[in-house]
Amino acid sequence: MRFSSGSTVRRVAVGLLAVALVVACGALLAPAGASGEASPTSEKIVFNSGWIEDIDNLNPFIGWSLTAYHVFWENYDRLVRYDPDTMEPVPGIAESWEVSDDAKTWTFHIRDGVKFQDGEPLTAADVAFTFNLVLDNAPNAFTIYTNHLESVEAPDDHTIVMKCSKPRGTMLHMWVPILPEHIWGKMDPDEALNKFANEPPIIGSGPFQVVEWKKGSHVRLKTWEGYWGGRANIDEMIMHLYTNAETLASDLELGVLDMTNQLGNAEFAKFENKEGFGSEVAVHDMYDCLAINCYEGKSLGHPVLRDPKFRQALAWAMDNEKICEVAYMGYLTPATSILPSDFWKEPVDYHWEPPADVKRSFDLEKANQILDEAGYKDTDGDGIREYEGKPIKLRLWGDPAAASDSTTIRFLASWFRDLGLKIDVEMMDAGAQMDRLYNYDGDEWCPDWDLASSYWGGDYDPNFLLSVYTTDQIENWNDPGWSNAEYDQLYKDQDAVTDPQQRMEMIHRMQEIFYDQCPMIPTGYGKDLDVYNTTDWEGWVKMPGGNGSVANMWNYLSVQPKGTTAKASTGMGTGVVIGIVAAVVIVAGVVVLVLRQRKPRQMEE
Repeated sequence: MRFSSGSTVRRVAVGLLAVALVVACGALLAPAGASGEASPTSEKIVFNSGWIEDIDNLNPFIGWSLTAYHVFWENYDRLVRYDPDTMEPVPGIAESWEVSDDAKTWTFHIRDGVKFQDGEPLTAADVAFTFNLVLDNAPNAFTIYTNHLESVEAPDDHTIVMKCSKPRGTMLHMWVPILPEHIWGKMDPDEALNKFANEPPIIGSGPFQVVEWKKGSHVRLKTWEGYWGGRANIDEMIMHLYTNAETLASDLELGVLDMTNQLGNAEFAKFENKEGFGSEVAVHDMYDCLAINCYEGKSLGHPVLRDPKFRQALAWAMDNEKICEVAYMGYLTPATSILPSDFWKEPVDYHWEPPADVKRSFDLEKANQILDEAGYKDTDGDGIREYEGKPIKLRLWGDPAAASDSTTIRFLASWFRDLGLKIDVEMMDAGAQMDRLYNYDGDEWCPDWDLASSYWGGDYDPNFLLSVYTTDQIENWNDPGWSNAEYDQLYKDQDAVTDPQQRMEMIHRMQEIFYDQCPMIPTGYGKDLDVYNTTDWEGWVKMPGGNGSVANMWNYLSVQPKGTTAKASTGMGTGVVIGIVAAVVIVAGVVVLVLRQRKPRQMEE
């Protein structure tokens, strides 16, 4: 989760699950990145993109920023990938697989000739090592992908056998980066999962390798010549890091950048129908929301937020249509559920829409009535409701870098004050928010916050977004600290169901519980706002096909300068040749305002 709904940072992370690469920072950083020493006659084909957020950590068990997940997708490979058009699972490192009749035993066949970027062969032993590292050291960032998984064995170099305690309908949706055992196996698991910096050059088996990271400036990825899936048409990608969307938009227009999906709403609007650029309001498995600290354990959050009735009153006091129309210029669709309405349609529609008799709308009178009936009254006539004899004062967090977020926060503060609540607005940076979310009293988690503007992005299967709010994810992904026994059980059950219709019914019930309990209140379904250079580049690939984002692995493999063949040299095209002008890039590493240790942002290929 990130405590900011500003569309300046539109992954999410996710992913898991989706992913655009590269952001540029203001002045013409010599697109070569590494040393800036390349000459204008260099024939390297360099692809430049822009990001608003810096990488927090290059260890996939630790990193949570959207930018970090983009890097992980390119540097590492997975057993199974996704078709760019349909998002259906397709072979990755595993060239084929089969499942037993009871759907409890899965056998994957590892393709021959796969190598890590240091030249060492990737075998089934590396796959088994990676999954057992996750299994034996739960919880961690990838535990949610190993539900019901009991054992992972490699009987030979090309075979992986995974045995589950129950059938698994989501077995092919495991976003787990395959790690080289010859590097990670030399470390103690605690060091590997919690301390290892994983500094460049990073060794994986993906199509690109991170060879340089300068915090607050850029990340440079070099094309991996030995990639089993075929070499990319570009030689390098440089992810430039910005502090604001305005400068990013300017550099995109000037030709310093070739692509971004992290523009703000106002900046994106300037590129719609602009000659020489493609623009896409791309579908996304993302929702913006109001996050609420309702943790029942030790917490410095206000106790009233533990009461579902109080949280429901807040929901009735929120005008989602106004937030989407004014704060996001209509690029967001008003939300009701934690699963977006326009993303998971096949094989069934996993989105649940509240029936008319329970669906909430903007109604301050109704919200005030709920608080009155729940006993939160203003007994001294000062205009502020009380709890245990004291005025109810709540902290509301937002992101100072996002114009849309500032507007959203202003609306929320005004509506909540109309309920007779004292609202203190705090616009703070990511570090300060992180410190407060992960506040500890000794060894005991003690979150120190009340309300925050936030968003979540997921994966190509709804499983990840659903997992975030399970009890097992408290102190990890589950920032609200919410726990519900029925929700937990349904989550476990739906992951073991292979019939789509039956699974859909379980998932609908989970959304119904979440809607009633309001640990987070969805405000709008987000979109990726993609802008990309069509004057100098061709071969753009959208994922999913038609109305998806160009921020994905398939695009980075396919895109090439116009008028060239694969692996062709180029002249002085926009953002293509290394070494145009060396300039100083002033960027303060902006981290996605996510109050947690790790974020999926959308995890896309």
